[in-house]
Amino acid sequence: MKHKQKNKDNHSMFSNILFFVVLLFKVSPGLVIGEMFFGIMGTLPTRIISVLGVKYMVDIVSQGGSAADVFRIVGVIAAVLAVTYITYWLFIEIYWNTAKEKAYRGLNKNLYEKARSLDLENYDNPKFYNNFILTIESSSDNIQNVLGLVRQYVGEFVSLFTIGSIILTIDPICLLIIAVIVVIFTPISTKIGSLQMQRREDNNRLHRKADYFARVFYLQDYVKEVRMNNVMPLLMKRYNEAAQDVCDNQKKYVRKIDIAYFIQETGVQIIGFMFVLPLYLGYCVLEKHTLSAGDFIASFNGAFSIAASFSFLTVTAVRNFSERAKMIEKYREFLKTESRINDGEKTAEITEPKPIEIKNLSFTYPGNDTPTLSNINLSIKPYEKIALVGYNGAGKTTLTNLLLRLYDATEGQILIDGENIKDCTVESHRNRFAAVFQDFQLFACTVGENVALDINADEERVFDALGHSGFSKPLPKGADTEMLREFDDEGIMTSGGEAQKIAIARAFYKNCPYVILDEPSANLDPVAEYQLNQAILDAAKDKTVVFISHRLSTTINADKIYVMENGRIIESGSHNELIELGGTYAYMFNLQAEKYRK
Repeated sequence: MKHKQKNKDNHSMFSNILFFVVLLFKVSPGLVIGEMFFGIMGTLPTRIISVLGVKYMVDIVSQGGSAADVFRIVGVIAAVLAVTYITYWLFIEIYWNTAKEKAYRGLNKNLYEKARSLDLENYDNPKFYNNFILTIESSSDNIQNVLGLVRQYVGEFVSLFTIGSIILTIDPICLLIIAVIVVIFTPISTKIGSLQMQRREDNNRLHRKADYFARVFYLQDYVKEVRMNNVMPLLMKRYNEAAQDVCDNQKKYVRKIDIAYFIQETGVQIIGFMFVLPLYLGYCVLEKHTLSAGDFIASFNGAFSIAASFSFLTVTAVRNFSERAKMIEKYREFLKTESRINDGEKTAEITEPKPIEIKNLSFTYPGNDTPTLSNINLSIKPYEKIALVGYNGAGKTTLTNLLLRLYDATEGQILIDGENIKDCTVESHRNRFAAVFQDFQLFACTVGENVALDINADEERVFDALGHSGFSKPLPKGADTEMLREFDDEGIMTSGGEAQKIAIARAFYKNCPYVILDEPSANLDPVAEYQLNQAILDAAKDKTVVFISHRLSTTINADKIYVMENGRIIESGSHNELIELGGTYAYMFNLQAEKYRK
């Protein structure tokens, strides 16, 4: 299966940058306008001063002007610079920092809302998932870099136009000489920019390999293995190889870049601006007397200003914008990804349990050729307690994922009270179910919010649910006790079993007719497991329960047990019926029972 939406062609660099600037403008128009304005204010005044300010001072001195005239020019220059810097500082301190954080929030909110709407199959696609992670992690970095580049670009563009106009009024031929020098050596500048971008891309790829070892030594997941085994020499060997690859990559590019840079600087700075341009300007001042000494300085300084602006606009900006554009391309692709699991027209009602019927159900994961489920047929009566058992990879969790519409079946259908679940909106359908997953997660929020999975948690219901799950850890602040320590240094930490009980409490808290429990007792000791089983039967009398378990002691009291193997149902019946059958279930149960007896 493929995604419905897939870009046939990448967008152009200009299109991507414009897209992101427009997106930022919608979130924070003042930030974008302010960046552009201060791009001009941060560049233009100093460039004009280096051209016109110095010209007037030199002309005043060379023409025998008074000290008062010099001081007046100096005062104007100082005032312009002071106003520029103070205004820019006030903009940064009073507005920019706050506006930037609001822009982060606005863009990230869009990303998080989009992420929540994505189908699970997107996470099964390694390429998409890697781009997804990169998009999330680079969101704030994109804002910082794109705004900075736009600010510089606008400033350099206005500066190029303004200084060029000034030199045009002084001597058009001087401007022509500057333009010719810059244009002649632009291909070399472009080559340098291309080499630098290639080096950066290669370095980023190689650094990701080296960064793996940083994670090994700071993530808690690896702590025990690194300390208990002699893996350190192996890790250091691999790290040294990865680090050497980075060094070798630098050597590969440094000679090419240095030679090109030397040719460019020799041509533009030495031949062009230190020989040809001064020769022409000196001739105009000393022989033709068409230019003053101040014009000489103004043209000379203006040449360097134009060269700097042109170099940035044609090389540096293109290189940096190109790199950002690649990240924005991933951003756009992520935002345009369409969901395959779409809403039906009806809204599912949360009432008492209704019959569930699964007909000829088959499913193949995207990218796989072999079906995970093949022609599943089963019926679940209201209030029944159903157990799904089988070896790993039999398709048990996949079946419950289809029941929750986390995936949609490749073939067949699931009916609740005779109605196809695809005919209902996704949200209303899922609201009929409480699910505790095998790979459940706790969140950095209060215990009450973790149980309710809602911003509004009913404390009485929270403790009632925790009681049913067997959770007994003291809570200093009741349901308002913070969990984990991301936001509260005094947040409580839980063992695996305690965490699982909190997750199970979610099923008891939610007011819904159906409950799905995937390995609900995996982290519990035998006593806690027995207590939980009794609690589930007691608390879920008015619910239909489907649970998956590898501990077959939990299945004894199930109304019906379905044994799955290789994506098919191979046995079904009550515990006693399956034991009498003497098939796969009986073998698995007796094998586990024998271990307990020994």
